[in-house]
Amino acid sequence: MSAVIQHNAAPARDPSPLPAGDGADAFAFDAGGTVSRALFASHVRALAARLPAAAFAVNLCEDRYRFLVAFCAVAVRGQVNLLPPTRTRAAIDEVRARHPDSYCIGDGDACGCDAPLAAPDAHFVHLAPALHGLEGPPLQVDDAAVVAIGFTSGSTGTPVPNAKTLGSLRTSTAQNLAALESLWAPGAVPHVVATVPPQHMYGLELSVMLPLLSGVAVHRGRPFFPDDIARALHEAPGARVLVTTPVHLRALLASGVALPALAGIVTATAPLPQALAAQAEAAYGCEVRETFGSTETCIIASRRTARDEAWTAFPGVRLQPRPDGTLVTAAQLSAPVLLADLVEPGSDGRFLLRGRQADLLEIAGKRASLSDLTRRLLEVPGVRDGVVFQLDGEHAGVRRIAAAYVSDTLDERAMRDALRRCIDPVFLPRPLRRVPALPRNDTGKLPRAALLRLLQRGEGDPAR
Repeated sequence: MSAVIQHNAAPARDPSPLPAGDGADAFAFDAGGTVSRALFASHVRALAARLPAAAFAVNLCEDRYRFLVAFCAVAVRGQVNLLPPTRTRAAIDEVRARHPDSYCIGDGDACGCDAPLAAPDAHFVHLAPALHGLEGPPLQVDDAAVVAIGFTSGSTGTPVPNAKTLGSLRTSTAQNLAALESLWAPGAVPHVVATVPPQHMYGLELSVMLPLLSGVAVHRGRPFFPDDIARALHEAPGARVLVTTPVHLRALLASGVALPALAGIVTATAPLPQALAAQAEAAYGCEVRETFGSTETCIIASRRTARDEAWTAFPGVRLQPRPDGTLVTAAQLSAPVLLADLVEPGSDGRFLLRGRQADLLEIAGKRASLSDLTRRLLEVPGVRDGVVFQLDGEHAGVRRIAAAYVSDTLDERAMRDALRRCIDPVFLPRPLRRVPALPRNDTGKLPRAALLRLLQRGEGDPAR
């Protein structure tokens, strides 16, 4: 594949105050009412005045509004937000070990810092439920300043840090807004409810930077269960936009909980099955937009999955297929980034995703992909969740694959029989393990190390 997908670059944007917009405009909301942009800025000033002197802050706030306050206060102080891939003690300690001149900031006992950290000089700043304001001049941060370091999920290996400047996030936010604004009526104020954590790059883009740098308002919580998501959406006084994942969307539909009228649904973090997207559009009467991106690149493309298989790249994005992945050039990137994802350019300027090089399998002269095998597993009636993945440590070119699934009705013998009807025998996973739940993280991804531990607990069982 030698074709190149090219779009004209978006124009540069001048820096603006944080948050953008008129001080009286809505910034955040919940059942208690609306927080204005002016009040938010006063909370940021007050917190910034009491942060310790350091270079980095591990931002662990669960409440999205407090995360936003902490995020901006850290940036205003000239510090960098560290966003660990998970909230486990091991992940937090690993991030702090990389950045010794750091402290933690959180908003409750679940923040991961309620006990001493590995570093003996660890500071911890706790955001009390009641935030106090401080008046002052508009808040601004240099566009060249690194304001956050995000980490890849670890689903394919060790989490890798990625630094983001305010200018790069400003550029990607403008692209995201342009790609989504057709979901709501002209002049309407979109109100985002997000189920994804703000520490994840997808959550950071659409539930943190979008309200900070545009006129979007955001729900201050992170609803998880279907009833909580419905309640949060009912609290939105404007055009409701649900930012979620395929895992949450599947759970919402299975629950049968009623949702208020939605302007649109946005999803990412894992492939969205076309049937699931179509079911959601029929149930909720709105478009489902799937986004494609990475921690390294931010969001770079989108599609309406219920209708389209091909993706449309954002303006300023250039995709150059390589044998080992895809080289991405974009306005928000200081240098091209090589992704492991394989793309196939189309004649209409759009592109298809063909998985990853490591995702492709060739056994006994036959070819398949892990993503397609996972799709077939999930389509087996009675399967609530599942994954097919490749095992490490194979020899002599043999590439064994394993699978784990969740089902109330199918034991492993029945599951294997079902897979024989839709998968070539050479690709039948072994071991195949039925589990109570998959070890998904906050964004629905499956860290490889957790999957391997899941299988190790089942070693020695002859049925597997």
